[in-house]
Amino acid sequence: MSQSISLYKLLANHKLFNKTINFDLKRTKFVLRKLNHPEKKLKNVINFLGSSGKFTTLYSLKCFIEANNQSSTTYISPSLKDIKERFWMGNRYLTHKEIRDSIRLIEKLKVPLTIFEVLTIVYILNASKQNTDYHLIEAGALFAKDSTNVFDFPIAQVVVNINKQHLNFLDKNKKTLDEVIYQKVGFLSNFTNIYIGKQSTYVLGKIKQNLKDNKSKINYPNSWKIIKKNNKYFYYDRKNIVKLKNQNIHSKGLLENLCHAIKIGLDLKIEKKVIEKTIQKISFEGRFQYLKKGKIKNMLYKNEQIMIDGAHAEADAKNLASYLKDIEKPKYAIWTMMKNKEPDLFIKQFKGIFKKIITIPIENEKNCMSAKDLKSIAQKNHFNVDAAKNLDDAIKKISSRDKKLIICLGSLYNVGNILNKN
Repeated sequence: MSQSISLYKLLANHKLFNKTINFDLKRTKFVLRKLNHPEKKLKNVINFLGSSGKFTTLYSLKCFIEANNQSSTTYISPSLKDIKERFWMGNRYLTHKEIRDSIRLIEKLKVPLTIFEVLTIVYILNASKQNTDYHLIEAGALFAKDSTNVFDFPIAQVVVNINKQHLNFLDKNKKTLDEVIYQKVGFLSNFTNIYIGKQSTYVLGKIKQNLKDNKSKINYPNSWKIIKKNNKYFYYDRKNIVKLKNQNIHSKGLLENLCHAIKIGLDLKIEKKVIEKTIQKISFEGRFQYLKKGKIKNMLYKNEQIMIDGAHAEADAKNLASYLKDIEKPKYAIWTMMKNKEPDLFIKQFKGIFKKIITIPIENEKNCMSAKDLKSIAQKNHFNVDAAKNLDDAIKKISSRDKKLIICLGSLYNVGNILNKN
């Protein structure tokens, strides 16, 4: 873990590398050219882009591919517990030494880059050396000038749910949902396979407008659906019915992401029986995850449950709130959030759900909101709220012998801290 922190510090404190977001593909393409175009060695690239659900859709597809005795590299963002999680190389993660050596190689080129661009190039350099069947790549905030948008002939591009989550990355006069949609889907490749996930009616209409001249095969979300029969859920399309038997996936949104991956997996000729068997084993770390053992779980009484979820956007909050409404036991929240999010819109979705909210800062994160500021926002929205110094302090303020569910929410960075502590 200390090696992971030291690598992040190396990037954060490096004179060449900038922690701020600055979209410009020219830098990335220039470095890749200097490195003799390693990106051209990646065959069967599948891009994942959108606002909510990139990781869960990508991870589901990765599980199906591996269950089919095939292999993939994956690039995800952010990592939860360790920087290594960003870089899966077919049967293992990159080592800390391999990551450090790759950074040193990039450093020698003396090209100013953002940290995300450096991480993307670290992935491409190492993935280009692997003999895998697929390369699954998660985009950053947008896609038009995202450093992952450098592949000439991806075999597929997967668009998950698009919402207002990334408005803060747009210019002042372009902070609209329409512009978010344009930045994400207006620059997709031609002559590939595009898979559009479940969207609001408005967003889907705008996506279709943006793609009207695209010459790819476009799979819209009406090509499949989730059906419920005898209290059991199934993926359904014109050719297949797949049983969704899983005890770890707790929300409609996550089920939709799973089904989106099923559609892609079936099109990749992965057999239905392989997919159905694999579904039972899938779980998403840090997403609607109940902690069933560990140090933090041991701090609680037997009647208390604790769940962690990295939800941090309005759409994610609605999905989580919908799940929590059906849980009858008293619910308490431990809330954190980064400064570039929309805390007011986020917390409003939980009206009438939480008996009490405890706000805390995110450990080791300079760009997080203070517990005091989050408390003020919760108070304005008429929640019963208190602030705490850290997670341990928050648990002490909530924990008792009474039956309850404690939900830690608002930030994937905080979820990572909790998993490491646990």
